[in-house]
Amino acid sequence: MMKTRIFVATLLFGMSAAALAQETYPVRPITVVVPFAPGGSSDMIARALSPKMSEKLGQQLVVENKPGATGAIGATFVKSAAPDGYTILAASIGVYSVNPHLQKKLAYDPSKDLDMLSIAVRAPNVLVVNPKLPVTSVHDLIAHLKKNPLAVSFGTSGAGTSDHLTTALFWQKTGTNGIHTPYKGGALVITDVMAGHLDASFQNINVTVQQIKSGNLKPLAITSEKRSPLLPDVPTLDELGIKDMNVYSWQAYAAPKGLPAAVKTKLHASIVAALDDPKLKTQLVDQGFELVGNSPEAASKFQSEELARWKKVIEVGGITVD
Repeated sequence: MMKTRIFVATLLFGMSAAALAQETYPVRPITVVVPFAPGGSSDMIARALSPKMSEKLGQQLVVENKPGATGAIGATFVKSAAPDGYTILAASIGVYSVNPHLQKKLAYDPSKDLDMLSIAVRAPNVLVVNPKLPVTSVHDLIAHLKKNPLAVSFGTSGAGTSDHLTTALFWQKTGTNGIHTPYKGGALVITDVMAGHLDASFQNINVTVQQIKSGNLKPLAITSEKRSPLLPDVPTLDELGIKDMNVYSWQAYAAPKGLPAAVKTKLHASIVAALDDPKLKTQLVDQGFELVGNSPEAASKFQSEELARWKKVIEVGGITVD
């Protein structure tokens, strides 16, 4: 009888301690793992939101870059961390909805190993071409591609990246093809399209808008649901009759699976609070980002839908990575 009482008391104490930990969370700094090198969109969003998230949570958020294997190394690190809210992930579409279809020996499963917290932001891609390419519209480009099969080069940030998959989807929707030229990042792609070493590319609006406005890149269309206020004269692919081409590169937060509900609520609230900050909101919108800040449930549903969508594109396009 005495052993039973001790067991029950110990169990209740443990439950109380866990509940107290959730109530007082956080009591120490939180590590935000970005599974890419510094300077990319995931890194930029993590560093932009962290100070405001810190204000809401009352603890410092430390951004730590763990690049490699298209984000898989950092994601695996987070998967293996304790689900206590002190290690979270800030990553892009590839980590959550593309890697599972391209990496055969992936050490994490985003659906089973991670708890989604929120899709923070998203940004559409812009179809840009070298100004000297003899096309002035998407329909001109389609005709050019059909007349000159496998003669137009499309640069991408790498095999399996968002811009590569957008390119593959465009070819599938329009019955065309081109030369896929993968790079190790989008910056060099943009430089080479401007220089004429590449003909075309789908790149995020936030990294192309200034070069478009300066005339160094010719925009033909945007992959958003409606026209961007930053590029009001650039039509959407949808309004040009190319359906189901609404594509966004998105940045989301997640945590190791099994995050306590109270901790998840606090982390989600800090993301929303950061996105609601007027100064930060203006800064991000001016760069071309659309603010999302949806619920963990909505984020999880969206991530699953994206998994299914890109699985089909990858299979139809026969896309593989080394």
